[in-house]
Amino acid sequence: MPAGADLEGVVTVLGDRAIAADPAVAAALDLRPGGAGDLPRLEVASHPPRRMAVVAASERVLAPLLATASRSGWRTVSGSAETTDPLAMSSMLLDASVSGVLVGAGDPPSADERRALGELAALIAAAAERRPELTVILAGGMAEHLGAFGDVGARPGEVVLGPAAQRGVPAGPLADLLIEIALPPADARRALGSGAVALAEVLDRRVDVVEIGYDAGTRVSAAPGIGGGAPALDIAIVPTAALAPSDPDDSVIDRVGLWSTWGADRHRLRDRMRELRIAPWADATGEGVALRMAAARAALGRLAEWTPEWADRPAADLVVATGGAWAVAAAPTVALALVDVLRRPGAGQFALDHARILAPLGSIPDPDERRAMVLDLVDDLLAPLGTFVTPAGMRPGRSAGSVVVHGSSGSTRLDLMPGGLALVDLPPGASAVAEFRFRDRVRLGTRSRHFAIDVTGGLGGLVVDLRDVPLRLPDRADLRGELLEEWQTSLVNGRDG
Repeated sequence: MPAGADLEGVVTVLGDRAIAADPAVAAALDLRPGGAGDLPRLEVASHPPRRMAVVAASERVLAPLLATASRSGWRTVSGSAETTDPLAMSSMLLDASVSGVLVGAGDPPSADERRALGELAALIAAAAERRPELTVILAGGMAEHLGAFGDVGARPGEVVLGPAAQRGVPAGPLADLLIEIALPPADARRALGSGAVALAEVLDRRVDVVEIGYDAGTRVSAAPGIGGGAPALDIAIVPTAALAPSDPDDSVIDRVGLWSTWGADRHRLRDRMRELRIAPWADATGEGVALRMAAARAALGRLAEWTPEWADRPAADLVVATGGAWAVAAAPTVALALVDVLRRPGAGQFALDHARILAPLGSIPDPDERRAMVLDLVDDLLAPLGTFVTPAGMRPGRSAGSVVVHGSSGSTRLDLMPGGLALVDLPPGASAVAEFRFRDRVRLGTRSRHFAIDVTGGLGGLVVDLRDVPLRLPDRADLRGELLEEWQTSLVNGRDG
């Protein structure tokens, strides 16, 4: 229902629909018409990202700070004392749209930084005095200048000490701190991390969750603890990876055009993207679906740019798509969109959080209760999309080998031709063993010619993706659109493409 609808009315309608869908369960729960509002409730909401000014003494130190802040739930503006004059930096800090300031230095600061840190701290402290509501994070060696801010306990905005940003490692303690400051605990994207951890622990598998939403894109990696240890969690919340940015520039429009399957020039695409921002649920059929899928792929590309370290990791056992961007698409094409953009050699299952309930479950504060709830719902929580197997390193122009899928009803053999998709009908709930024999050594987790992989079915079955890693598309828009349409149609109709 529309986001502006009365919440109690939404809950009442939902409860009445549940009664109509399954009267027996409703009777067992003593759920009566109009009575859903009295039930216990889990409630999360996504919040528009706020703006943060990221500053440092030098461009060298600024780069890792900016990389960390931009994937931690903040829209960012930035400047360094090395390239930005004091007047321009003061204007940036005093901008009413800026609600937080991240100022950082090495730990310990390098010699070239030390000369500018005192003046930089004085400038930040002056801006903070003019705007006492500003949240200020002093990262790394900037903690030595806490005294410049006077009695920090007396000001409305916090002054927080944080760890230094690490070059080449945008995740870590500083990113966790920035996400905690950026978003409340009940924020849907922040809760998505806890939900992914619970799912990974229940399934005992490595899980990736990818969300493309109205205001940001989110990427989560979760793994169960080993030997009784704590589970692993890495979360990136990237505002620039929103489905339809508020002011799309040429780079956004060009990337949407790259994935578009219908002809439109840059000006028309820009207008359609602005319309999508204004009315995201309007025109949700025909060309509207094609526009959303092109915009979602473009957003995935921006999300991948801010999470480059994911490309070097082994493929997850399960990849879950969630978010409103996928609501109007045919289920198999959701997995295809993820595989098109977030390409990694390997094999993994794909699923859709079709009811978008993983984030609400993640908002349960007690980890044991959270796991119990996920365990109770695990059979209904996800819609299985199928298994994708993506080998890399094949030679083009000839048969790459063959696969024999050994299932409960017999075996199916397919020749593997590079450049397309090979499909095996494997319905949801079915499992099989796929035995691959390649002519040359390929990368599929490891490098070899022979692999035996356990696979499970889904709405898209088993898909062997024999296209390039990374994906190469024709330069001509008409040929590119035809090829994208062919791949998408083949997956929906269940034939090789």
